[in-house]
Amino acid sequence: MAGGRRAAPRCGWGWGGGWGCCPFLCLLLCCGAAGRPEVYMPSSAGSGDREHSQAGVQLLHPWECLLHLRRVVLCQPRPLRSGEAVRHHASGVRIDETEYSERLSVGEDKALSISKVTRQDNARTFICQVGADSQGVGESRTELYTYKIPAPPEITPNSAGIPAQSNDMLKIAQCTSENSFPSPNITWYKNGEPLLQEEDKTKILTTLVRESNGLYTVVSTLFSKVTREDRNSLFHCTVHYWLQGQMRTKDSPRVNVTVFYPTEHVELRVATNAGIVKEGDDVKLVCDADGNPAPVFSFFRRELGDSWQDMTSLADTNDGVLMLHNVSKSSSGLYRCQTLDLDDMTQHEGDVELVVNYIEGVQVKMEPSSPLHEGDSVRLSCTAHSPVKLDYQWRDARGRKVAEGNQLLLTNLTFETSSNFSCRVKARSVPGLEQSKQVAVAVKGKPRIVAISAPLYVRQDEVINLTCKAIAFPQPSFHWSVNGTTHEYMENQHMASNLTVRVSHDLLRAGAMCRVSNALGVSEKHIQLLDQKPSESKGIIIVAIIVCILVVAVLGSIIYFLHKKGKISCGRSGKQDITKPEARKDKNVVEVKSDKLSEEAGLLQGANAEKRSPADQSEKYIDLRN
Repeated sequence: MAGGRRAAPRCGWGWGGGWGCCPFLCLLLCCGAAGRPEVYMPSSAGSGDREHSQAGVQLLHPWECLLHLRRVVLCQPRPLRSGEAVRHHASGVRIDETEYSERLSVGEDKALSISKVTRQDNARTFICQVGADSQGVGESRTELYTYKIPAPPEITPNSAGIPAQSNDMLKIAQCTSENSFPSPNITWYKNGEPLLQEEDKTKILTTLVRESNGLYTVVSTLFSKVTREDRNSLFHCTVHYWLQGQMRTKDSPRVNVTVFYPTEHVELRVATNAGIVKEGDDVKLVCDADGNPAPVFSFFRRELGDSWQDMTSLADTNDGVLMLHNVSKSSSGLYRCQTLDLDDMTQHEGDVELVVNYIEGVQVKMEPSSPLHEGDSVRLSCTAHSPVKLDYQWRDARGRKVAEGNQLLLTNLTFETSSNFSCRVKARSVPGLEQSKQVAVAVKGKPRIVAISAPLYVRQDEVINLTCKAIAFPQPSFHWSVNGTTHEYMENQHMASNLTVRVSHDLLRAGAMCRVSNALGVSEKHIQLLDQKPSESKGIIIVAIIVCILVVAVLGSIIYFLHKKGKISCGRSGKQDITKPEARKDKNVVEVKSDKLSEEAGLLQGANAEKRSPADQSEKYIDLRN
């Protein structure tokens, strides 16, 4: 370029993230205050690019140079040919008639703008010439570059899987980046570290395709050898592209590839929540093998004489799981898992010892063991076997806890203390592991009648119920002195007999006898029956009693009246004289009452008895235990 050069003021430019919002590029034009014009422009300019975009680029000169400009000529990078058409802008700038004529504009500040930038504008050179009459002509030039941001890269891993033992470099994944300009570069990474071409280990093949719209598609394929450790490796690719003079990147998602490798180690384990197995549990034995794909599993259990029982038929050979249901002490032992790798036909084994916690041999010993009688004492001892420590607890027939420890002492036995006692054995370290043993403490003795029906007021030919309750061991039998219908039943620890009978003259006179017996003795109790009087006799007796009460009341009133009139002395001797005859009258009254009291009471009870059914009468009995 003619003329000297001075530092041009910086005119900042930049791009937006989208194709339709590109700022303008600056073109720097400067001239000296005197002498030949000096023109300054940036060596290059850039713009994002999209098809049919309205975005453009602006070429601008510094403000301080405006006064020295006479004419700006815009042309393609070639000399003007004679006869070539030009046009003049309103600002005084001459614009050559080129393919840009319709897309160019110049502002008042002599800034050149280009609209609808396309990829065809890429790497075009724009020349600015400044003429200063006799001072000559100065010019400068700049190049325009366009860009298209690529789409995010897409990565596709090898879905078929890769054998780790292969000596060949096999396809790991493929990375594709579309719609970019200019063409980008692709880099591969494993676990965040870049992968480079390496002979006999890593190979990268890249294909560049220019589409019909002028954009580029880049396809990069990674080939590599893998090891067992690569089963957890993550691969991704990165697209590198230029924008605004800076290198930019876009990353693909990270992917894992399936790596096939043979089994090297096998482990058989007992899978339980608590880690402790007890009788009755369902146990899962899991065989873990570190090969991929999983090998074929077989299961065995060691028997006596070091022989092995094949249990594969009970297992899931695909998942390597053996289920044992409702295990017992006999399920304990050594189990083995065996694998077969179908690729190299190698075998591996893993063993585990299964321990099933149990309680067995629960026994209760009673001392003395000879027959027990009322007043005796007895000691109960409980024993059991288990590989873990045991706790003992005693409970009665109702389930109530009565003692802790493996012994229970019972003293002063009675029929009422006869019961079933249970020894509950629990394993302290194994939740849910327990067993029980029951023992009957039976006190022997002759029967003891504890309750009979109370005396009943009955009438002849009436049907009544009589009840007799007794306690005894061995179990007693009941006998009644009269014939009737009997029904025997248990009530708590008592045996009871109910007799339904029609009242006869003999029964009314003699009553009924309940006789209870067993091998150790006999007990008897008599039930009294009282004759119920007719209702007319009841009325006469009641009237007589009322009359007597009225006579006493009248005598009392007379005495009180005489006392008030002074007819009766209040002195001690006088009182004695008066009270003695009255005492005789009271005695007569008492004698009347005493003669009739039993009969009257019997009639009153008989009157009430008429309203009770035989069933009601049978519920009334005398408790003899007190």
